[in-house]
Amino acid sequence: MADGQKRSEITYGMNVGVVLKEDQGSGYITYGKVQKILTSSPTHPHGIKVRLSSGEVGRVKEYVK
Repeated sequence: MADGQKRSEITYGMNVGVVLKEDQGSGYITYGKVQKILTSSPTHPHGIKVRLSSGEVGRVKEYVK
């Protein structure tokens, strides 16, 4: 599975890159810290949906070290 598709790999406070709903067409990635995990299922083909500490909501596409 690609990065961001498994809920078990995402933890609160981790740095991630997400694609916001309005950026799905362009694929622009927004970076931030996970405040809340919104997807309840263990996996999602488009990425686990999270809320960043900034309040923005998007699907995880990559992890930032």
